[in-house]
Parts: sequence; C-alpha cells; structure tokens
Amino acid sequence: MLSLLKKEVRQWKQPVVGTFAAGDHAPFKILISTVLSLRTKDAVTEKASHRLFRLADTPEKMLLLKPSEIEQAIYPVGFYKTKAKNILGICRDLIHQFDGKVPDDIDTLLTFKGVGRKTANLVVTVGYGKPGICVDTHVHRISNRWGLVKTKTPEETEAALRKILPKRYWIVFNDLLVTYGQNLCVPVSPFCSRCKIRRFCPRIGVTKNR
Repeated sequence: MLSLLKKEVRQWKQPVVGTFAAGDHAPFKILISTVLSLRTKDAVTEKASHRLFRLADTPEKMLLLKPSEIEQAIYPVGFYKTKAKNILGICRDLIHQFDGKVPDDIDTLLTFKGVGRKTANLVVTVGYGKPGICVDTHVHRISNRWGLVKTKTPEETEAALRKILPKRYWIVFNDLLVTYGQNLCVPVSPFCSRCKIRRFCPRIGVTKNR
C-alpha cells in the first residue's frame, strides 16, 4: 500500500512543512512553520511562513521583531496573535536554554509553549531525520479507516503505530498519508473510485464515497 502511495502522491504538492526540510536553518523553520500550521490550511501556512522568514529566519532575528510585526506577517493563520506570542517565547527559550539550536528530541521540544506532539515529531523526523511518527488528523483518520489501529485520538494512534509499523516507514508515513488525505482520502465522501489501494482498504467508517 505504501509503495503505491509513493507513486500516487507525486501528482500532488507536498505538505508545506516539507518544503523547509532543505536549506539553511531547516529545523527552526520546520518548528515555526508547524506552529503556524495548527488549525490552518496549508496554502495559508505556506504564504505566512515565507512572509515571516523573509523578516527573520533565526531565533536571534525573530526576537528583534515586535509582536505586532509577527502578527502582521502571519495573518490570517488561525489564532495568529497567540501564535505570535508563542513564537517569541520559543525563540527566547531556544537562545537562553539551547544556545539558539533547536533540540532534536521529542520530550525536550514538548516543553516549549505551543508545541505539541505533531510539531515535535515533525521537527525530529523532517528536521533531523530521526525516527518518529507524526500523527495529525489525516494520519489518524486514514490509519483507522485502513483498520491499522482502532483509536480515538492522534496521541493514541501514534502510540499504536509505534508498536505495529516497521521503523523504516515511520518518517515517510506522515507525508504520504497527509498528501493522500488532503487530496483523495478526504474526511467526508472520499474518492474511493479513484483510489489505487481500494482493494486493500476495508474503508472502516466510510458511509459515503465518490
């Protein structure tokens, strides 16, 4: 199934956070762009991230900005005022506690205000190439739809996948399912008639499809 997905997702744009995986200050950009992405569509996140990083692409530069400047740059992401405060708080912690370097372990990243398991896992996996399973709404939904897990929350899904998914698939799993979930295996009325892995999928919980 994952081999088929790797071929299928080439026709669609990759998730916005992945676009910051290469280049200067990648872990920092992944951290901040993922914070911006929470409850915000990818297209909005991408534009907001680029506007912000044109102003500041390191913790040191970010702290030279006023909260209002960050708010203006990232608007209209969801909860943009709260996120602007959290970004400044994260940057202060990075400088004062970690010499400006983004930590590469999940538990440490979770100590930052505004950083949850999705964000921490993305930084570790995409930013540092270390094993981790990032579970957002798409990964949670599709993993249950496939019958891989039977869980109620993304946190439960991550724990379950860590037990059953071979480590070689951990990093790529998020990108594949997010892209597929955004474009074909959507929450309501997925495009099952166009799905190349339909014959393998029990479509658990799907009551209507196209």
